[in-house]
Amino acid sequence: MRVTDFDFELPPERIALRPAAPRDASKLLVVRPDGLEDHVFRELPALLRAGDVLVFNNTRVIPAALSGHRIGRLGTTPKIEALLHLRLDGSRWKAFAKPGKKLQAGDRIRFGGEGRVCLLGTLDATVEEKGEAGEITLAFDLSGPFLDEAIAAVGEMPLPPYIAGKRGTDEQDRADYQTIYAEKEGAVAAPTAGLHFTPEVMKSLQQAGITTEFVTLHVGAGTFLPVKAEDTTEHKMHAEWGEVTAETCARLKAARARGGRIVAVGTTSLRLLESSGLEPFSGTTEIFITPGYRFRAVDLLVTNFHLPKSTLFMLVSAFAGLERMRAAYAHAIAHGYRFYSYGDASLLFPAP
Repeated sequence: MRVTDFDFELPPERIALRPAAPRDASKLLVVRPDGLEDHVFRELPALLRAGDVLVFNNTRVIPAALSGHRIGRLGTTPKIEALLHLRLDGSRWKAFAKPGKKLQAGDRIRFGGEGRVCLLGTLDATVEEKGEAGEITLAFDLSGPFLDEAIAAVGEMPLPPYIAGKRGTDEQDRADYQTIYAEKEGAVAAPTAGLHFTPEVMKSLQQAGITTEFVTLHVGAGTFLPVKAEDTTEHKMHAEWGEVTAETCARLKAARARGGRIVAVGTTSLRLLESSGLEPFSGTTEIFITPGYRFRAVDLLVTNFHLPKSTLFMLVSAFAGLERMRAAYAHAIAHGYRFYSYGDASLLFPAP
């Protein structure tokens, strides 16, 4: 399909720069085959039924936006910004660098330490490999927990560009851009559908007989990258690491056998479940879902409102139908819904 098939006009004022307060006060648009319903997110448990299972992505966002400068080479020492997006091992990460053209394999970069005389509060790395579109492989001088601590000290929360371009990152984002159940560190973008959940909503789900399961997909910075191809068949997704345990698979299959529905909380949970096919899974996935895809593992989807011509809008169009999603987004824009990472949510039923 043409990428332009997934375009739509979004007024800039519809882009949320902060989440709703409290989180579960956000709007929820229910998209059924026979129509649209406006709700508040805290009403979600009443819109599901006993026996359903919500599947959450328990990844935890790390402060993966690093700023520093090149060191050790003659000439200028330009400022370098790096956004980590895929951990390769204990000391190496793939990252998107700006300006990537200034870097060569073997270059040394020092992150942090702005205005410091000594090296405390800095983190050094070597450019091990240079790829396309500004992607590099960084080999850090530290590894394991020591590297994690250093990244936490010198890095910033990697807010999406449509937010970061309008305001600076602050301490509030360290809490706001994290789900209440975040556990396993490694994501550089939040699974934003989960940002709406509060302890009260989780308790209401339990009281309604709706169970919860957790999977892990470390969301990469590729989720922010625009689709530059003209046809969807020409676009390649960046790899993301995920895991679905055998125990989780067994419980999901049992719930389905009892008539329960699997409700993916966010496109990250959906992509991982579809990659696994409800079988144990541990590794990277590059799954790219567009209209025509046959869903195997997910029955309902909770998700935010996504960018025009993005892989995520393509995914929801595959799940609920392109014309239905165009109508749903037009309704959301007309009725004041807030879009993107800090915006409102939708509950999607599959296309017939």
